[in-house]
Amino acid sequence: MPLITERKQVEAIYESAAVRGWVLPAFNTENLTTTEAILAAATEYAAGRGLSDMPVIIGITNNYPSRPQARKYSHGARWELGMRLFLKELEILTSPGSPYAALQVMIHLDHILWDVDAGLLEWDMGQFSSIMFDASTLSLEENIAKTAAFVEKHQRHILIEGACDVIRPASDNDTGLTTPEDAHAYLSKTGVDIIVANLGTEHRASRAGVRYHASLAREISRRLGRGCLCLHGASSVPPEHLGTLFNDGIRRINIWTALERESAAVLLQSMLKHASSIVGADKTRQLLEKGWLGPLVKAENEASVDYCTTAYRQEIVFKAMKEMVKKYYRIFYG
Repeated sequence: MPLITERKQVEAIYESAAVRGWVLPAFNTENLTTTEAILAAATEYAAGRGLSDMPVIIGITNNYPSRPQARKYSHGARWELGMRLFLKELEILTSPGSPYAALQVMIHLDHILWDVDAGLLEWDMGQFSSIMFDASTLSLEENIAKTAAFVEKHQRHILIEGACDVIRPASDNDTGLTTPEDAHAYLSKTGVDIIVANLGTEHRASRAGVRYHASLAREISRRLGRGCLCLHGASSVPPEHLGTLFNDGIRRINIWTALERESAAVLLQSMLKHASSIVGADKTRQLLEKGWLGPLVKAENEASVDYCTTAYRQEIVFKAMKEMVKKYYRIFYG
């Protein structure tokens, strides 16, 4: 199935998800391995559930300072090159004959900043499914004005998410939460389709005391009169709360950090287990003598191309991410 980028089709998928009580997970990526792991997980999940209309959202940031993913997509670190690679790979992976061709794949531009992403904002927005237009570095009044202007220009082509408050990076100590009044003012004055509010979460959660405020999400949703919230900072949300987000008015949730963090742990464990096959017995003994490896590691094998290649490492990450994405689909789609 071709990529779903026409606004009416995207709206229909969101509406269908709401009827089913689904929160739509948007998985971000910054490389082909992650992109294909998401698609493979969705395909396997859909087959197991007998779903012929499996919605998949794959997102990417551009020049977002906390994580400029389009720049990471290519070692040249140029956002234009990375974004084109990302789009071309998705086009190929969803084309006829691909194992992922039956999926309803949508492309989400995440944290596209009003200033540093000005170049990308000049691109044809019709080639994307949705965008988070991010002017949250400005005052609320300036944010509303910038976002409203973008909505007026582009809403007929693309689903638009706006940020009425900053979602904190892990190093930020600001604890200000979005008020229902500010959320209502932002939505009514900008006309965005979805809003991301500060509900206590943070990106790449690492500090103790970070807490998702479910009651605030419900209060904001009641004030807005509908569920139109997107939750960022999913790594801040306890697993037991993920399955109840729809009842809080959350309609989409962004996920990336957990995929990278947990798959990295799986990769490390495998590389330690097969250290000798990766670097050879001599190098393994040197690492043991330096204390970098523990006594469970054995220096008994010579290096093998079955273990020392990029393909070996990517396959481990791919499989780990695929299982994690399927876990999230089970949580959000049942």
